[in-house]
Amino acid sequence: MNPNHVTIVGGGITGLSAAWYVQQEAARRRVDITYTLLEQSDRWGGKILTETVAGYGARPFIIEAGPDSFLSQKPWAAQLARELGIADQFLPTNDGRRQTFILHNSRPTPLPDGVMLIAPTKIKPFLQSRLISPWGKLRMGLDWFIPPKTDDDDETLAQFIQRRLGQEALDKIAEPLLSGIYNADAELQSIMATFPRFRAMEKEHGSLIKAMLAAKKSRAQASPNGDAPGMFTSFKPGMEELTQALREQLTGDCRLGIKAERLEIRDWRLTGDLQSPIYQLHLSDGSTLLTNTIILAVPSFISASLLADIAPQAAETLRQIRYVSTGTVSLAYKRDEIDHPLNGFGIVIPRSERRRINAVTWSSTKFEHRAPEGFALLRVFFGGSRTPEMMDVADDALLPIAQAELQQMMGITAVPLFHRIYRWQNSNPQYDVGHLERVAAIEASLPPGIFVTGSPYRGVGIPDCVKQAKDTAVQAVSNWVIA
Repeated sequence: MNPNHVTIVGGGITGLSAAWYVQQEAARRRVDITYTLLEQSDRWGGKILTETVAGYGARPFIIEAGPDSFLSQKPWAAQLARELGIADQFLPTNDGRRQTFILHNSRPTPLPDGVMLIAPTKIKPFLQSRLISPWGKLRMGLDWFIPPKTDDDDETLAQFIQRRLGQEALDKIAEPLLSGIYNADAELQSIMATFPRFRAMEKEHGSLIKAMLAAKKSRAQASPNGDAPGMFTSFKPGMEELTQALREQLTGDCRLGIKAERLEIRDWRLTGDLQSPIYQLHLSDGSTLLTNTIILAVPSFISASLLADIAPQAAETLRQIRYVSTGTVSLAYKRDEIDHPLNGFGIVIPRSERRRINAVTWSSTKFEHRAPEGFALLRVFFGGSRTPEMMDVADDALLPIAQAELQQMMGITAVPLFHRIYRWQNSNPQYDVGHLERVAAIEASLPPGIFVTGSPYRGVGIPDCVKQAKDTAVQAVSNWVIA
């Protein structure tokens, strides 16, 4: 065994990025570091999966089974793409057609112009909107005067929004928009783990509305011509461009279809003045792997099963992170068979509307290169914390439900040219109140040379996972891999 060997378990975006940054850090330090990357499934990329469907026009449909983009304001995914040489494939959203609709009394209603995340920054559009009642608007306006919370104690997203903006703002705006990002329950979702920026705004400005106005002014000064970058970015060939580029540029021992089944301490070695363990991983093909550093880039419940024997306290806390399952139905249509203008990015649906789906994205409006000329591509979301029962509906029953929902909300009666259903079982970690404290407890109880990283811990988005992977790789190399 190379005394400087890193084993990475999990071949999703976090594991692939961790392998890349171990490779980069080894080159930067000019040290002899080897690594093994293990993925139990038959493909790399985890939830990042792009399907191309040709035969309907000059260019194909590009369908995303998982995330369709990454947040541009967080730089780490874009930085990684530039390192990999694929920045020329960046695809911004069609921000000239940006409009979000919220289902209100069974009808798509535009989010008022000037509402930034959850707070209004333009008075006239907000007052004219049918989305919020007169009392709800007055209650939201009281945010200007309500004293800020001064401590750093965690609270739920629901508690925060109710405290600052009121119940109606929670129901109509925050719950579908903000909890929808995490597929979470606003009554359980940790504000400090998911939207700490809101608490920072409250503390700095005394009011969310004041903070949003200040941010709007700052952006206007930074981009006086209105040419600020869009909020989300994808890739022209689809999101899988990122994971494929990663895999192609990894030079280590990368193994598909191999599961890490059991972990034990095989021996000890002297590292400086300290004894550090040498671990043995038992793999599903009957082989074993000796390593002194392990990065677990897998769901927390899988990490818990691997650590149960050697780190029972960490395993117990890892099991406390809840997961929900999610799914999507993508539907392709001839554009002239849909009367709806598709004049925005899609519809989010409050829980109070009691629908069987959670949201609809108009993919071919949101991005270019997603449908051939003269066609449209829509994506319906289900499952999560709001419609978990839909995960048990069979495919042949799920499609008619999706079509019925689109007919009722958008008047679409056309038969889709084709559809694709994707399900992600136990795929979305839930950041319940106290999440950051749980993560700190997990990290503090890990044995030397073992790291957990990725979406269960400090951010579920692609940029967050890339950043965690990079931080973990640098720490693993500098702390435990000795040249």
